[in-house]
Amino acid sequence: MQSENRHAGETGTPHTAAETAPRAGAGAAVRAADAARPGTALVTPATATAERIVRAPKVLLHDHLDGGLRPSTVIELADAVGYRDLPETEPGKLAEWFREAADSPAKAQGDDGGKGLERYLETFAHTCAVMQTRDALFRVAAECAEDLAADGVVYAEIRYAPEQHLEAGLSLEEVVEAVNEGFREGERRALAAGNRIRVGALLTAMRHAARSLEIAELANRYRDLGVVGFDIAGAEAGFPPTRHLDAFEYLKRENNHFTIHAGEAFGLPSIWQALQWCGADRLGHGVRLIDDIHVAEDGTVKLGRLASYVRDKRVPLELCPTSNLQTGAAPSYERHPIGLLRALHFRVTVNTDNRLMSATTMSREFGHLVDAFGYTLDDLEWITVNSMKSAFIPFDERLAMINDVIKPGYAELKAEWLFQHAAGSSGVASGSATPGA
Repeated sequence: MQSENRHAGETGTPHTAAETAPRAGAGAAVRAADAARPGTALVTPATATAERIVRAPKVLLHDHLDGGLRPSTVIELADAVGYRDLPETEPGKLAEWFREAADSPAKAQGDDGGKGLERYLETFAHTCAVMQTRDALFRVAAECAEDLAADGVVYAEIRYAPEQHLEAGLSLEEVVEAVNEGFREGERRALAAGNRIRVGALLTAMRHAARSLEIAELANRYRDLGVVGFDIAGAEAGFPPTRHLDAFEYLKRENNHFTIHAGEAFGLPSIWQALQWCGADRLGHGVRLIDDIHVAEDGTVKLGRLASYVRDKRVPLELCPTSNLQTGAAPSYERHPIGLLRALHFRVTVNTDNRLMSATTMSREFGHLVDAFGYTLDDLEWITVNSMKSAFIPFDERLAMINDVIKPGYAELKAEWLFQHAAGSSGVASGSATPGA
């Protein structure tokens, strides 16, 4: 561990305060939007209102299938399989229970050695318990795609651990096929409702188990059938990513993609291992990278060598603001490291992690950042393009999504002011940018 800390913490490149400032907008109207803050009456073409955020095209890279069920679906599936351990049986109350249970780590004071994340993960016992049949997996996957599309998500990578859905006798292959079929059904339903979405699956191996190579091989077999990559997840304490080197070495030999949960509950050593030992393409969370960035009182910023490496190599950070607050990885939206990381031009992406546990959507995550940092549509577009650049699908498809879907979508939103007289109103209200706030 000493060598890990030495490599992770050595210092590197300094920056002036001016270098950390967000880029200026293009044109006077956009610069005015950059200066605007929620609660003011100033509305410009780039102002990110709650209504515009919902309609903006979004990309989601870090979302857990077993963390995004509709509360009503949890209750109905539990009734169907005879699961009697739900803490609540009314959808609204159950939704509140999940949120409060996931919030509990954030209410604890001080460094808890990763126990906050472990408490957060306990909520999944209920969702996994009702996802043990083919029909349940199909339904949850289809509803996931529908819900994301209704929120304006145009591309999503949804992760789940096949090994956690075998209690009723399904094989690993049957689990993957049920989920893939559900995603395709959800895409069709979304299109029928006027929403377009493409969903890829990430197969996850649990850090505490010994099936990572088996799951990696499974991901490789289904890589052209809806599975786009691999992940490891679960409690970080005592389960470093280097325990699964055989899986990562196999995937590299197969030219396949993988991301690793790192830098959430544990700090720089877990990030360093994920990158330099395991060769991760992306970092799941990676929020503790902030520990390798020093901001002096005069505003000078100095990156350590690990932080410099992550930025120089354009390693994508799968940041999940609300989830990070719940697990204690960040103290508030205003003090979330994403503000500094975005200003320093790291490859920042924004994600939901677990929509049920965090009572969130991509639109709400964006709204919180608009409220906290005054982000405009230009900033949200930058983040969305970052996410699409970092997706695990072929380059030509990523490029087409950026040029033919994402950029035109934002351009249309920013051009609406040209037609506001025909509409009779700008359709914009001041106040919080967070949808549903």
